[in-house]
Amino acid sequence: MIRIIALGKIKEKYLADGINDYLKRINKYHKVEIIELKDDVDILKEEKQILKHIKKEEFNILMDIKGEPVSSVELAHLISDKLMTFANINIIIGGSSGVTNKIKELVNKRISFGDITLPHGLFRLVLLEQLYRAFKINNNESYHK
Repeated sequence: MIRIIALGKIKEKYLADGINDYLKRINKYHKVEIIELKDDVDILKEEKQILKHIKKEEFNILMDIKGEPVSSVELAHLISDKLMTFANINIIIGGSSGVTNKIKELVNKRISFGDITLPHGLFRLVLLEQLYRAFKINNNESYHK
């Protein structure tokens, strides 16, 4: 299973609709679950919430603007490779203040979609689109470029 662990709720209907659309598309290939955690001004409270949902025996990815940049094809290969080895992949989207060093040290990989800053809801939609694209790539299916 792939779990997206994200702080904050989606408030905008158009984003929620897009997210739900991509979840339906992805779930034809693989089970994906979104775990929404309460965002907090106290980053240590957010840390505690995140820690409840990740385990060392799972593959944990942190979406981090300072992480390793990945292309769509590289993400597809990463997902394919890790799903063969691990029962679960957790993808963590931190809060507006980022995540603590403890979370950064616990994850297996820190990746980035580039240096731009996106609102959390829009980033979640972009992440799901990229996961859908990854499954299309891994299944040798066409998808618009």
